[in-house]
Amino acid sequence: MIRLEKALHAWQTPGFDEALRQEIMQLNPDHLPLQQGLSSGNHVADTPITVLINSIAEMDEVIRVRAGILYQSIITGCSCADDPTPISEMSEYCEVQLDINKNSASTEITLVNNN
Repeated sequence: MIRLEKALHAWQTPGFDEALRQEIMQLNPDHLPLQQGLSSGNHVADTPITVLINSIAEMDEVIRVRAGILYQSIITGCSCADDPTPISEMSEYCEVQLDINKNSASTEITLVNNN
């Protein structure tokens, strides 16, 4: 389970959005549903992501955040020596929902849309 402790610590302060963005950007990409959110490529590129905080709602036990993630994908070829397919990066966007537990900072991340 992912724990967003810095974000939870910053909750209800002016620095919450930035703390959350930074903590999400530092996550291992495997903890985010980026592969499932692909719309152009077939593999997530090993490049930095950009996080946009779209909405924040406080619920009884969780802080629910909708965040947009901008990232890059590639179309991988057959990896043959004579494969003419150049590897070029394509822009991707997906939206995720993060439910941050207000007591433990444990966070559930789910894909909201798949464009």
